[in-house]
Amino acid sequence: MDRGGLARALCRVLDISIHGAKLQTYTALRRGSDIWLRLPQVGEVTARVVWATDFAAGCQFQTPLAPEAFEILAPMT
Repeated sequence: MDRGGLARALCRVLDISIHGAKLQTYTALRRGSDIWLRLPQVGEVTARVVWATDFAAGCQFQTPLAPEAFEILAPMT
């Protein structure tokens, strides 16, 4: 996806690991799509959607989160 033309969409992180996240979505995501997540206190991370249903999706981070970033985010889920 070209980030210049990419519309923003709200989602909620339901579960997170160093390698990926489970998302609650309000718009449909397609399996195989590349997405960018803006994570609080961590910033933007690139991920690939590995599965998706109507209002949920699982994604794998292109680069695993640093342990410090994961420790910041884990208590939030």
